[in-house]
Amino acid sequence: MPFHLFKGTFHVKDYSPDGDTIRFDPDDESLLSRLDGPPAKFNARRHIPLRLEGIDTLETHFAGLKQPPPLADDATDFLLNTVGITNVVWSNERRSVRSADDGVRGHIMARGTDKYKRVIAFAFPDEADDADGAEIFLDADRLTASANFKLAESGMAYPTYYWGLFADLRDALTEAADAARAARRGVYAVDKTNEGFEVSALSTVTDEVVMMPKLFRRLATYIEDTGGVAGFKQALEASAEPVLDLRENNFTHFDTFVEQQGSALKLTRRPEEFVFDPMPQRIETDFNALLAAAANTEVRPQEASEFRSANVTQNSEETKAFSRRVDSLRR
Repeated sequence: MPFHLFKGTFHVKDYSPDGDTIRFDPDDESLLSRLDGPPAKFNARRHIPLRLEGIDTLETHFAGLKQPPPLADDATDFLLNTVGITNVVWSNERRSVRSADDGVRGHIMARGTDKYKRVIAFAFPDEADDADGAEIFLDADRLTASANFKLAESGMAYPTYYWGLFADLRDALTEAADAARAARRGVYAVDKTNEGFEVSALSTVTDEVVMMPKLFRRLATYIEDTGGVAGFKQALEASAEPVLDLRENNFTHFDTFVEQQGSALKLTRRPEEFVFDPMPQRIETDFNALLAAAANTEVRPQEASEFRSANVTQNSEETKAFSRRVDSLRR
């Protein structure tokens, strides 16, 4: 399935961009009807939200929380600079952009939207030679000009894959991340995702420890609800978040790769070794509710296992469909 190319302008004034989200004003709104998924969400200014595909940058405003500065802010600055936005002036505590030389020309390549009605895209600075709305075969060579790739290459983003991303594009992003990790660029100079870390308070994850953003989101939510990390793995197990383990080519759940001993936590796979299911029927608040419910109830390992088994049984067709979708994207 080809990507669709859309021309337009990038915008940040009066918005709160971060390293993997930004607003876009398409030249021709009607072309977006070609995207899979729910219709893209236009605001009053006729701008749409973009979520950059294949990467995840440190959180700057997740439920009022952010990951350790300055790296979280550096990723945002890197994205804006890459697409050509300059002279950015932030409000206090960088809550929103007061002014900027934005409205810069660029283009995106996308195939669909997510459950939040954001366009899942690769973002490129400057004009494209192709026609607006053209169908594009995006290969690894062309990918390298995208902001997505440059963020991974710089070490400002973790590769994070969902089932819609082709294997050759995943491989290119993984190679870029591997090089950044080897050179200890960006987050990889201090990343503790796989090395492990001790959590003594919420401030540990917001101010001190740099980790994969998806793990941060799950962990920060749990700590806010419970005041600590006791029972986190069991709660994560109960949430039954499906993933494909690329190392073993095995369909399982995210908690399988979270190791917890007391207050010590680590991920036993690198972020790029997963393909996550976007689960269009489950929104972020559902995860929060599941974690909170588990946090406020005494969840024994056996009960969590039974919950998980029931979830897999009830969603067996969805599970099989996810596996088929992933297999179909190998090219």
